[in-house]
Amino acid sequence: MKTTQSETCAPPAAPMPSVPEDELEANIRLAELAKAIAHPARVAIVRLLMRQDGCIVGDIVDELPLAQSTVSQHLKQLKNAGLIRGEVDGPRVCYCIEPGVVMLLKALVKGL
Repeated sequence: MKTTQSETCAPPAAPMPSVPEDELEANIRLAELAKAIAHPARVAIVRLLMRQDGCIVGDIVDELPLAQSTVSQHLKQLKNAGLIRGEVDGPRVCYCIEPGVVMLLKALVKGL
């Protein structure tokens, strides 16, 4: 079941955080974001969510060869880093990309 961002990911996406001008701060932020995606399953989750406006945890589990508990652990890492956001919708949790943070990650990598 494909869901739409307006149904699952309110509030709206936050704007892109500014790229730190201080090199040390930029290094720290890049390391935090890189650590968050430093697992093939988390990269797969980010790719899946970037193709869709939003996704229920069960849909993500169906796409990956991992147990639901393992997927939940990976989602927690991505959410803690700010790369995704999740909304509780009754018994379901819907996740979507936080586009501004993904753009920040791209900008930080480009600045290497």
